[in-house]
Amino acid sequence: MKPRLIIVTLLLVIWTLPLRAASTGAYSDPIGIYALIDKVVLEPNADSPERIQIWGAFAVASKDDVTTYAAPERGYLYFSCKPGNQETCRKEWTDLKANAGTGIVLGMGRRYGSLPRVRRAKDEPKEPDEYPINVGLVKMNDRNQDYAPVRALKSLPRRGN
Repeated sequence: MKPRLIIVTLLLVIWTLPLRAASTGAYSDPIGIYALIDKVVLEPNADSPERIQIWGAFAVASKDDVTTYAAPERGYLYFSCKPGNQETCRKEWTDLKANAGTGIVLGMGRRYGSLPRVRRAKDEPKEPDEYPINVGLVKMNDRNQDYAPVRALKSLPRRGN
């Protein structure tokens, strides 16, 4: 009986190791910013925006390590659109505005290349960063709640504007 128990235990361990490694191991994430958005301000107006202020909390990809993100920061991101990409920017900006205040964490932008800076509420909106078009916006659903940057954003106390 004892050898049988040992064999069954070993088989279970062998079968579950790949699952544990896949779910807990660090991996390279191409997303540049995870955002919990409170509000969106389109400039100069919502009908024909040229710039966007995205207010909330943000976990920005680390430039030094492809598996980590900075601790979440509250403030805003300020973007303008690269000429020729206005249609794509405006579509994504509409989606960002629609998700503001919902408590849903969104992934956006790309890790590789220039990353935006999170501006403080007191910072004047000037010299916008280029809006990072990548694969669109990625909603972090229930399956993604244990991912470190998503968990960190969700653990922040709720704050109204």
